[in-house]
Formats: sequence, C-alpha cells, structure tokens
Amino acid sequence: MKPEQGAALISQAVSDLPVLANDIDNYGPSWSFDGPIVDKFVEHIRQSVPLYDDGHDLVCQIADYFVHDDSVCYELGVSTGELMRKLASRHAYRPGVRWIGIDCIPRMIHKAQEHCAGLDNVTLLVGDALTFKYDQTDLIVSYYCAQFTHPKYRQDLFNRLYAQLNWGGALVLFEKVRGADARFQDILVALYNDFKAKQGFDADHILNKTRSLRGVLEPFSHEGNLGLLRRAGFTDIETVMRYLCFEGFLAIK
Repeated sequence: MKPEQGAALISQAVSDLPVLANDIDNYGPSWSFDGPIVDKFVEHIRQSVPLYDDGHDLVCQIADYFVHDDSVCYELGVSTGELMRKLASRHAYRPGVRWIGIDCIPRMIHKAQEHCAGLDNVTLLVGDALTFKYDQTDLIVSYYCAQFTHPKYRQDLFNRLYAQLNWGGALVLFEKVRGADARFQDILVALYNDFKAKQGFDADHILNKTRSLRGVLEPFSHEGNLGLLRRAGFTDIETVMRYLCFEGFLAIK
C-alpha cells in the first residue's frame, strides 16, 4: 500500500467514531460519519471526551502567545468548525491572520463552512494533513486527531508539522493516551468507562464502541507522544491539560 493511499487521514476520526449513546445499538468497522450524523458530531464528542469545551478554551488562550498580525494558523481535523470559529473569532481584530482548517470529509467541511460563516479570516479545505501543502505557520492545532493516523505514518506527520512551523511557533496537540504500563492502563480504562456510563452510555454501547475502534484509534502513551515530538525536532514540550487518558501538549519550535 502506498503512503498516499494508506495514510490514515487526520480527521478520519469523524468517520470511525460511534454516534450518540441513544442513537445506535451496534457499531461496525464500516461505520461512517460521512452522512447525517455530521449534525450530531459535537454532541457525541462532548459525551465522549472529558473537558472537551475546557480544552477548547485552553487552546484559544494558548493561541494568544503565538498568533501575530501576519500569522498563518492551521487546525487539522477541523470537523464541524467549533474550535476554528472560537479561534478565528478571538483574533478577528487581526485582519491579517489566516486561519486554515483541514478535514478529509467533505460533509464535515461543508458543516464547518456553515458554522464559520461570516468569518472572512477562515479558509476550510478538504485535505489530508500528511500530504497537504502548508505555508510556513506560527500555530498548528491538532485536537484529538493525530491519534487516528496509522502509527507507521505518524512520525512522518509530526516531522512535516515541525518543518512547517516558524521558529518560535507552536503545535498544540490533544490526544487520547495509553497508561505507562498495564496496571495504569487498567485503571485508566476502568475510570474512563465510569465516565462514559455517567454520560448515558450503557455497557453494550461502551463495548461496541471499543470494538468499532479496533485498528482505527491507536493512542500512544505520554512517553510515546513525547518520542514522536522529540524525533521530529521539538525540545520544548509541556503538558498543559490531563484528565485520565486524555492529554494536551504544547510543543514549541
């Protein structure tokens, strides 16, 4: 398989996650968000990812340190444009800033265009983050998307992102992470399942979601993500948020 054929497109996340807990009983490997479920994507993610909106707010605050009057900024896996709209609106007073969102699913880009309507500083494009032709950039945001890139291509992605950043620019990376060893992983999985149960997912939905993500969601550990970043060239890396198996990194070039 050629890389351009086999690379897991960054926002393939949205085509392989299950839908809302009350909407479906069984998930299969062919489940796709490239359909009407696009309209329910944000609600589903809020049910599934702890501190989802808090993470958005934090990303926007971090962006203040790296966005300049002439910056080009990217969001990978822009999905329905929720975070992109927040970022672009926050910096609307800087008309020279360009915000570019990339997603591999045309329906998601269409939804994002609706959501970001009226924001002249936003461009939304169907594309693959592994092959996309980036301009030099001051800020790249990957909000729970790189984890869906196949491990054999993930280092290539991080290498490209590092190369496209200006000196002093930043990658804001939020990822689901595995525990440091089997004991910690067992604890994290159990506590995360408790979280999902509180959000309305029953045992069958939790199990079926896990099955649906086999071979699709490939999270690395904290150290595994640090390794990707360091091999790409980053040396200044900080964890900015952590809740169970969800972690946000700030990496500065």
